[in-house]
Amino acid sequence: MRRSLPRPHRRWTAYAASLLLVTTALATVGPPAAGAAADPVAVTVNARAGLATVPDTALGVNHAIWDAKLGSTETSDLLKAAGVRMLRYPGGSYADIYHWKTHTAPGGYVAPDTDFDTFMAAARRVGAQPMIIANYGTGTPAEAADWVRYANVTKGYGAKWWTVGNENYGNGLYGSAWEADDHADKSATQYAKLVIEYADAMKAVDPSVKVGAVLTMPGNWPDGITAGSDPGPWNRTVLSLAGPKIDFVDAHWYPGGTAAESLTRTNQISDATWLLRQQIDRYAGANADRIGISLTELNVDAGRTTQPGALFLADAYSGLLEQGVFTVQWWNVHNGIGTVSEVAGQTDYGDFGMLSSGGCTGDGEVCEPPFNTPFAPYHALSMMNTFARPGDQFVRAGTDQPLVSAHATRRPDGSLAVLLLNKDPDTAYPVAVDYAGFTPADEAPTVHTLTNGASGVTTDRSGSATTRTLPPYSLTTLVLRPAGSSAGRPGAPGRPTAGAVTDRAATLSWPAAAVGAAPIAKYEVYRQYGAVSEQLGETAGTSFTVRNLEPGTRYTVNVLARDTAGRVSWSSPPLTFATGSPADSGCAVRFHNDTDWGNGYVATVEVVNTGPDPVDGWTLTWTWPTGWQQVSSGWNATWTQTGTEVKVTPTADNRRLAAGGGSTSVGFVGAYSGPNVPPGVFRLNGTVCTVRP
Repeated sequence: MRRSLPRPHRRWTAYAASLLLVTTALATVGPPAAGAAADPVAVTVNARAGLATVPDTALGVNHAIWDAKLGSTETSDLLKAAGVRMLRYPGGSYADIYHWKTHTAPGGYVAPDTDFDTFMAAARRVGAQPMIIANYGTGTPAEAADWVRYANVTKGYGAKWWTVGNENYGNGLYGSAWEADDHADKSATQYAKLVIEYADAMKAVDPSVKVGAVLTMPGNWPDGITAGSDPGPWNRTVLSLAGPKIDFVDAHWYPGGTAAESLTRTNQISDATWLLRQQIDRYAGANADRIGISLTELNVDAGRTTQPGALFLADAYSGLLEQGVFTVQWWNVHNGIGTVSEVAGQTDYGDFGMLSSGGCTGDGEVCEPPFNTPFAPYHALSMMNTFARPGDQFVRAGTDQPLVSAHATRRPDGSLAVLLLNKDPDTAYPVAVDYAGFTPADEAPTVHTLTNGASGVTTDRSGSATTRTLPPYSLTTLVLRPAGSSAGRPGAPGRPTAGAVTDRAATLSWPAAAVGAAPIAKYEVYRQYGAVSEQLGETAGTSFTVRNLEPGTRYTVNVLARDTAGRVSWSSPPLTFATGSPADSGCAVRFHNDTDWGNGYVATVEVVNTGPDPVDGWTLTWTWPTGWQQVSSGWNATWTQTGTEVKVTPTADNRRLAAGGGSTSVGFVGAYSGPNVPPGVFRLNGTVCTVRP
């Protein structure tokens, strides 16, 4: 299992004790001397390749009822200054022991001045929407409905977002029990059935509320594990039963590992969100695309209050929002001192909070800075507020250096913001930025910078739009004005949909773009290929059939409108779809995950000769979609893996497959350290096979 014990941030004792101790500020140590890379990193920003639009709920954090300063003016003003637009309450696992009417949490600590009305006053001062966790573990649907009534009918708060419980898969169902759950039946099936009751009761009071169910992030424990009599793993079970009743799903992500490891694991985001969306579409019933995704807890194990935490926050928030997650929320505002260490020359207090709690270690040897001193992740959130504003559209950006990440947004006024992250603690990297679909003005850009150990983001106008040197362990945002006016261009086409998807073709359709200063001449269809756009075709209409696609392949496409004067619209929202396998082939493969334990599994692969002639000797091949999947061992065949390529050859006993349905079954033990994306294509002796469910 990836995670079997409750995390320290669940406890109130560290924070409560910290309030009783005298605080002192520590002098910080200067950053280590930096080397410099010789060759510039190639950065590509592609304004033609649109991703998700930034929602007004994007930047979020958690508030907890053990935090006596939850409603203070100073705390609220700091959160407002950082651009916080959503606040979650009453705090992680405490939600499943919290009773809002009595403002009690039996077995836990509730600080003074943290009741619901105080929280709502703080949220209003911040300018943030609330996300409220209804008590599933020790509560009832009636209690949740009463809360909705009080919030939205009695008080008129207009609280829209409500989640049923916190990490309810951690109730002992899979062996670990950190989440309170008083129900005799702790199965995923029972949780789903009660989510329906909660949703019905809450919406009977206020039909406008949005109700969310708890899922696990793909690639994180207990993803893939089936327990007891449930019909499948947690996500499948919950979605299959409660899908028609919910409006969003809620997941958490703690990537773990060292500072360097956590900073590499942001490359798992696109695969994890793709798998989560696939699960929703497959199991949640009709109109599943209405169901949103929230990511309401996020943090790291190493470098929580220093630059690794800041870099991870900016990279992860950007990556998740690019994929259409409607809110990302850091754990936590205040939490308390943990294990103290030194990270890249800076004192790290091991505190999950983005603002100092002002406490000391138990022996009094080390104290945090004064209360509410911002830590590095707070400054990174402030950077996100300058980079990705509500209404901006993310566009593709990439680099050729794994330690340098890039993200970009295009703004309604036509300007562009580029976020550059140097994840190397020791080396400064020169970068050369190339732009597609955007021409920057010939002037110095506005530059926002957060360096290792800095007390905040600095802003100036300097340099050029195309060259820059990134200090070690730094975040840099460039804001660029366009060279020309965008007046008169067509509006962006609507989000495409895909129909008649086969192994080799798909028909794309989209809502027409609004006409600008000249008639629309054509629509251009592009595939996102990394940070590069590949044009798939063009048409005068609002649908286009793309051919010559590869079987079992994921495609992300956009549509742009071009008018008769040559003006080009913004990119449409993206569509991601996957081609299938051939309906008719000389072979078929069934790939079945038999049992899973969170970072490994046993699988059976059935190989079938559907052709008219016998096969005497065969080779089955596939390519893993990611670099973190592998075959550990296998049976009934010879198994080899080179890079991501898997090759399976028969034994003497099963080398012959009879014509017209002759088959054999082979098996292997697989391992994964990220989202376990199934292979899309299987080839038998070079022939692409039909994939059977």
